[in-house]
Amino acid sequence: MSTTWWSRLSKQEEEDQDDRASESQLSEKHIKKQLHDDPDLNPGELTFEEDTAGGLGRYLGVTSCTLLIVGRIIGTGIFSTPSSILSGVGSVGASLMLWVLGFLLSFCGLFIWLEFGTMFPRSGGEKVYLEAVYRKPKYLATFMSHFGSVFGVNWSFIKVFASNILVAAGKIADRWNERGIALAVITFVTLLHGLTPKAGVVIMNVCKFDFYTIILFNIFLAGAFDIQNHNSAIRRHHRLGSSTSSNDYATATFKVLNAYAGWSNVNYVMNNVRDPVRTLKIAGPLGLGICAVLYLLANVAYFSAASKAQIEATGVTVAALFFKNVFGSVAERALSVFVALSALGNVITVTFAASRVNQELAKEGIPLPFGNKFWASNWPTGKSPLPGLIIHLIPSVIVIIAPPPNIVYPFILDVEGYPQQIINFFIVIGLFYLRWKKPNAVRPFKVWWPLAVFFLAAAVFLLVAPFLKPANGVGDTPPLPYYLYCLVGISIMFAGVLYWAAWRILLPKVFGYELVPRKERLDDGTVVTVFSNKKMQ
Repeated sequence: MSTTWWSRLSKQEEEDQDDRASESQLSEKHIKKQLHDDPDLNPGELTFEEDTAGGLGRYLGVTSCTLLIVGRIIGTGIFSTPSSILSGVGSVGASLMLWVLGFLLSFCGLFIWLEFGTMFPRSGGEKVYLEAVYRKPKYLATFMSHFGSVFGVNWSFIKVFASNILVAAGKIADRWNERGIALAVITFVTLLHGLTPKAGVVIMNVCKFDFYTIILFNIFLAGAFDIQNHNSAIRRHHRLGSSTSSNDYATATFKVLNAYAGWSNVNYVMNNVRDPVRTLKIAGPLGLGICAVLYLLANVAYFSAASKAQIEATGVTVAALFFKNVFGSVAERALSVFVALSALGNVITVTFAASRVNQELAKEGIPLPFGNKFWASNWPTGKSPLPGLIIHLIPSVIVIIAPPPNIVYPFILDVEGYPQQIINFFIVIGLFYLRWKKPNAVRPFKVWWPLAVFFLAAAVFLLVAPFLKPANGVGDTPPLPYYLYCLVGISIMFAGVLYWAAWRILLPKVFGYELVPRKERLDDGTVVTVFSNKKMQ
């Protein structure tokens, strides 16, 4: 009887898998047909088949994609930003409220990106979605999306790696030993993904699953045992000292959203995802849901084991302070090693996704030094975009070397957040426009519109509130003006507009030529758009 029951169950599971596979293949077939029949829905110059050609192909499944999201989200933020968030809003209650708000906003954003990602299952993320909506002026959306993510570099993660490694070694961090470690790490990760792509994915998955889960589980467990600590912040300061400044809450929210950043990570590498529509719909909510639960438990544990003053004074080593208070100084050093390794896993994850976005930019024919064909290629292995990794390496090195290290961490977090909110604003507007303009387009997933409205309202608030004066009058990056990160973010986006105008308008007008596109297939199978200058008569 048991054998009969098992055979029936196995048969049913096989039929369910076949049904899901058939449904997914049907969705992807409809999407390809839709993009072929309606050129207005095709982002950029390349067709779906041309854009997905080359490289290792589709080799990331549900597990790898879920870990890609979990690894990007749980990287350094939960181990390092709670202190600056608490300092900004002034109370434990307000801080926990922002972590819950960040979770809700992230889920709203995830569902919006799910609708776009299942409509356009190709690598590039925001670049693809903006190109699909804002088609004129041509390529302006491409430049805006890329310049908006130019500060999505690894310094904030490498800073945590370097700081915790020095704590573990019993060394004092100074201006240059942190930078030396940072340069070594980003160079290693670039070569890892560029020369041994499969090994890079394996190491990425191992770092993400093992270190993050162990650390967060232990933090929660220790916090549960330490909840009776009468000096804990959650018992003594849960409501005292809450800020009344919109600027403080907006700036702190940027840091919370940065800690949740990564829910869209799979959207950037869709060309490498097996069964992309089905995989994205499963991995996105699963990965973000896991991280949200662990984040809230970790925050409760932090506030249970230390006082408000202790947490505010920790800087980027709040997790190490937690273990010191609960287990002693030896555990503090051991925990610092694990946090450093988790930060390394985050660097590996971010670099993996960013290189694919850079490759997609080069595929569209955007002018780059030495020609875009080199930067769009999978040189030298034919399987991984080392040139795209180098594009990511260059701004990372600049950010590592240039700013003073004592203010660079909070400042970069803020600068990363502001241009992203500009992009989020246009993404949501584009979602509503596309529903109005193309109501019958194939949408394997459709976000509930009130969630999109809520996400849009949050983006507007986060764009306006940082210009209001904070409660302390100086913000969290003195001596820099509190509004400087907003101006830097706007300047970065404006630089993209200037670059686009010089390429598409100014230089052709001055030198009397027009840009003529053509497509070329590289030796590794990658298809790229190449522009030539045709002299105007």
